Amino acid sequence: MKEHQIYYNGKWQNSDSGEFSEVENPATEEIIAKVPKGSHSDVDKAVEAAKNAFPAWNETSPEKRAEYVRKIMEGIEAKKQELADIMVSELGNSQTFSEEGQVPLSLNEMEATLEDIKDFEFEEKLKDGTVIQKEGFGVVACITPWNYPLNQIQRKMTPALLAGNTVVVKPASLTPLTAMLLAEIVDEAGLPDGVFNVVTGSGGDLGDYLTKHEDVSVVSFTGSTSVGQKMYESAAVNIKKLVLELGGKSPLVYLKGGDLDQAIDQAAKTVINNQGQSCSALTRLLVPREQLDEVNEKIKEYYKDVKIGDPTDYDTDIGPLVDENQMKTVLDYIQKGKDEGAEVLVGGGKVDRTGYYVEPTVFTNVKNSMTIAQEEIFGPVLVVVPYDSEEEAIELANDVDYGLSGAVTGPDFESALKVGKKIRTGNVFINGGARSAHAPFGGYKQSGLGRENGLYGVEDYLETKALFV
Repeated sequence: MKEHQIYYNGKWQNSDSGEFSEVENPATEEIIAKVPKGSHSDVDKAVEAAKNAFPAWNETSPEKRAEYVRKIMEGIEAKKQELADIMVSELGNSQTFSEEGQVPLSLNEMEATLEDIKDFEFEEKLKDGTVIQKEGFGVVACITPWNYPLNQIQRKMTPALLAGNTVVVKPASLTPLTAMLLAEIVDEAGLPDGVFNVVTGSGGDLGDYLTKHEDVSVVSFTGSTSVGQKMYESAAVNIKKLVLELGGKSPLVYLKGGDLDQAIDQAAKTVINNQGQSCSALTRLLVPREQLDEVNEKIKEYYKDVKIGDPTDYDTDIGPLVDENQMKTVLDYIQKGKDEGAEVLVGGGKVDRTGYYVEPTVFTNVKNSMTIAQEEIFGPVLVVVPYDSEEEAIELANDVDYGLSGAVTGPDFESALKVGKKIRTGNVFINGGARSAHAPFGGYKQSGLGRENGLYGVEDYLETKALFV
């Protein structure tokens, strides 16, 4: 069994703690690797390396920085199968989703940002001669979640490096092996020592320590809203810049006359792919009350073809949840839904097999005030909420604390777009429209601060200076 090291100042290093955490395969419950339990002194050394590397990296031309990032992207492409396999083993997502979703997502977003940055002006002159300069902040702490262990690092690393910052990555303790392989790829790309660093360990301990560290200028965090709220307090110590991508409880509003099969497919896939462990999953399907019976029958028919099984099997749609705690959390929410009177249409229990499996579950005739319609479950659970008018549908769509994603399926583009413009979320998919890697991703309300992807993501990692000539 491999025992990994941490990576800082351009070298693989032993942790000062001398202790390790075990990484578990959630499908087999077997221990597959060990990673260091990083210490505060490890963080200090990684941050020091990043701080020392910052001045030269910030003065490196944007074109040269982009060359390095492209080398990283090419390394990901070269090792895409290995990356996909690692995510299957430590996260439990299906092999198909890992190969067709997880890895391509990172490659597409990196390519889009590299394309967009070519036309970005890091320095411009106003009409009166004033020079506006945009440059990196300094050291960026990238604190990432377990559900997209490659792309959540990429979404922080790519814009931060292109903007001239150096980074210290603290990956999720449940899925650190993807970050280890990414560090190997970055090392092979030949970045200057200290520009990219990785320290593994507890989120509650090391994540908090990194957030409060006096030499960290920006904290970029993706995770739960409750943890994000604590980031405010920790970052306030040194008035740090925060970039937060937090929770979601996203609606798909189906309008009468729209393509019902498309709406069901779109919503269901977001809670089946990655076992519903996606902050932007469309977990609330809002439908006209008069069509509720039709919707229920179509959903039951749809779910008959969903296969639960070994995530390494290409026929599998649903693998295990990431660990036992997450499984218990999802099962608790399912029980809460039953207790509050929601009707179980599909699933509703644990799968009787080794691993942390929960049946893909659909509740119907759900009231939007119920817990399962208000709180992020982060599992393969979809709720169907009936409405009586278009105005009520919009009101229900917005009646949550979150505003990360959403969708509208209507009888035509104009009617769907009209409703989509009234939904208070950072992203809205109209009639099954595809996400653009050039477009911003981020949320309203308690779903976060800032944006990711393309130039919108780069701008969050830039300081702006006015030079009066």
